[in-house]
Amino acid sequence: MPAADFAAAQARLAARRQQVEARNIARIQQREAARSISTSRLPLPFRSISDAGLSLWDNIKGREGTHPAFRVGQVDAELLDDELLDLLKGQVGEALKYHGTHLQTDYSAEILLLLRAILFKLSIWDHDASYGASLQGLRYTDARDKSLSRPPPKTWQKTVYGLITVFGRYGWTKWEDYLLDQEGGYETPPPSIRKLSRITGSLSTLHSMTALASFLTFLFNGRYRTILDRILHLRLVPASAHTTREVSFEYLNRQLVWHAFTEFLLFLLPLVGISRWRRIIGRSWRKMVVYVKGMFGRNTDGDIEDYKKGGELGFLPERTCAICYSDLNPTVGATGEGEAIEAMAGGGVVGSAQTDITNPYEAIPCGDIYCFVCLTQRIEAEEGEGWTCLRCGEIVKECKPWNGDVLEVQPRPGTSNGKSVGFFEPESRDAFNIREPPLTPGASDTTMRELEPMPTEDELETVDEEVETMMHPDINDSAEWARASEVLGDSEEDVTPGSSVENSDDDYDDDDTEMGRNNHFGSAWQQS
Repeated sequence: MPAADFAAAQARLAARRQQVEARNIARIQQREAARSISTSRLPLPFRSISDAGLSLWDNIKGREGTHPAFRVGQVDAELLDDELLDLLKGQVGEALKYHGTHLQTDYSAEILLLLRAILFKLSIWDHDASYGASLQGLRYTDARDKSLSRPPPKTWQKTVYGLITVFGRYGWTKWEDYLLDQEGGYETPPPSIRKLSRITGSLSTLHSMTALASFLTFLFNGRYRTILDRILHLRLVPASAHTTREVSFEYLNRQLVWHAFTEFLLFLLPLVGISRWRRIIGRSWRKMVVYVKGMFGRNTDGDIEDYKKGGELGFLPERTCAICYSDLNPTVGATGEGEAIEAMAGGGVVGSAQTDITNPYEAIPCGDIYCFVCLTQRIEAEEGEGWTCLRCGEIVKECKPWNGDVLEVQPRPGTSNGKSVGFFEPESRDAFNIREPPLTPGASDTTMRELEPMPTEDELETVDEEVETMMHPDINDSAEWARASEVLGDSEEDVTPGSSVENSDDDYDDDDTEMGRNNHFGSAWQQS
């Protein structure tokens, strides 16, 4: 459409609206004149009451009604503003929790003051509409001006509105907190504080009742949404003259579709086993990344090591069950190590009774320690496909009781190649199971005999019997010794003194030899 035709259409539309408005005004004036004639006979107090009652009845039963301007939109705008403020307050609280959880509680009033001031400056002060009103297609106007141009509010109106809605609410909140602190102590508050508390409660009750009456009036005529809007004569009107009041259910259809889709997913995901498929897809993705890097000639040793040793909770101490920690901290991911270090420093869940290992079991083959119930549940849930260890990233299919680092005794087979202790023996070579190696050509008769350093029980019994035999010779040997003594005694009677001396010397030599042999046997037994 050309610009001239569009301008002409707009002019015709404005003229038609003026004609309709003029006819309505003339009809209202004619009706009021007829009513004044009928009520002029009444006394003055009843005349005023009757005029107001008849005007209200005409507005209710009339076809045009009260001409409300988007009452639902105005209420929705206020609700959207409150939800936006709560959302921003929650975000600020999430940001401040890393500096101390008490900050959000202690400085709640100051946080709301700052947020309200920012929202007022960026919305009503700059654009004559709050964010909720902008979403509903509304803006503030000065209701004192009756022209059709709908002028924006004056600067002083917006200034007073900001002072009351931003700083007035902050001051009232701090005043109530002060009175609550004064009355909540162990000591009885002074009479002045109790009197101020009663006055404050009365003012709050009066404000609530006035707000209720104002809201009921708003539902009737749709002009002023709040008490402050009524005092400052600020109205929310459509931002454009072409705004239609048609109700669109497109958003409702979208909401129903998403609701049905989410319910279907909640029913389907437990049957599919999303956690298992997620791990399978994750392992496949890492393998594919390593393969692609290898195709382009890039070094993949580090990626392979990370893939083999990658455990998202490998930084936890050994006494902490990684599965219990993961259940208590479901959001632990890339920043889990930092959170764990902070928790260990502050005495958090790491190292507490909630995450300590109970009835430790060892995962096979990695050897990491978990609670018995936690580990068996995870392995059983995988249905034989293996569970990924949270500490090292290996696939775990079995488990066994943890031995507690106890050294188990392993039997060792006995060896015959033990140490041998040699003794020099020039004369006797047959006692005590002596084994003499064969002489090599050119070797002397002086040899070393070998003995077992640790004889067995059978060998000890044999040696004991031999010692008994040597220490207690048998009867035949005793008889031979006795016979030799008799022969020696008979010969001593027949020999000369010189010969007897020689014989005695020979006997002395024989005794020394026999004594040396006995001493040798005793020393050999002690060494064995």
